[in-house]
Amino acid sequence: MADFQVGGQAVIEGVMIRSATHISTAVRRADNSILVKTTEHTPLSKRYKFFALPIIRGFISLFEMMWIGISSLNFSAEIAGQDIDLQEGKAPEEIKKTSSIMLALSIVFALGMGVVFFFFLPLWVASLFGLGKDALMFNVVAGSVRVVFFLGYVSLLTLFKDFRRIFEYHGAEHKSIWAWEMKDDLTAIAAKKYTTLHPRCGTSFILIVALFAILIFAISDTLFQVITGQPPNLFVRFALHFSLLPIVSGGSYELLKLSGKTRDNKLTKILIKPGLWLQLITTKEPSLDQLEVAIVAVKASLQMPQDIEVREFADA
Repeated sequence: MADFQVGGQAVIEGVMIRSATHISTAVRRADNSILVKTTEHTPLSKRYKFFALPIIRGFISLFEMMWIGISSLNFSAEIAGQDIDLQEGKAPEEIKKTSSIMLALSIVFALGMGVVFFFFLPLWVASLFGLGKDALMFNVVAGSVRVVFFLGYVSLLTLFKDFRRIFEYHGAEHKSIWAWEMKDDLTAIAAKKYTTLHPRCGTSFILIVALFAILIFAISDTLFQVITGQPPNLFVRFALHFSLLPIVSGGSYELLKLSGKTRDNKLTKILIKPGLWLQLITTKEPSLDQLEVAIVAVKASLQMPQDIEVREFADA
């Protein structure tokens, strides 16, 4: 196994990979060339000891990865947009970059919709069953609704060609990471034999969060009822659960990290199965061309020489 872990995500026509010291995003352009953007990066947990504490590091890492992921996705979208503009005959100087304000607004809108759809609505649906006084059953129902919503959402995305390609790049990301972790040759041919499923995938993390939240939220609701003498109403429950997200995400991160370290353990293999099954939806078998892009991203993040010609992104 490799001495340290790398992670990443799929982007539009490409892959982002984060190593211990660098973040690299490689994308396939319309002219079939590969463009790679690499920046130095030191995680907050490495810069500040407080952020390296268990649970806290998970919460910090989650939001750090969200920001990195959104920035990488925006970069790939910008490049894809430029390719479309060039194909339509626009001159390079006519192509406009996405403004920071528009990016910020899109992030706020996406997060807001995520909170409503995956957080508030499951609580509202569970409240319709009249389970307010039964903290455990209420949160089992809410958690189940949350998982069903998520499964329906990602299943719907697979019906669209563009999203299916992102899922193929997701598979390429996993295969390239497996090649690195198994100390195999970092080539598309070598990476092709590995599975598209990976125990440390963010998809598995989402499932762990949903299940761990049932336990934490059930405990918090019970304590609220014991202290106040009555169960929380819908809006109080929403505020209470929302305030506990750092604990839920931090604890889930620790569980995911543990599963990655002990994935050869029989019990761990059983526990991570649902997350791997979920990846059957979010990852698809990539082509050699897509694997080539993923390998470029891995090598760039590790500051390794490339075997093929790539173009370095220069932010003017």
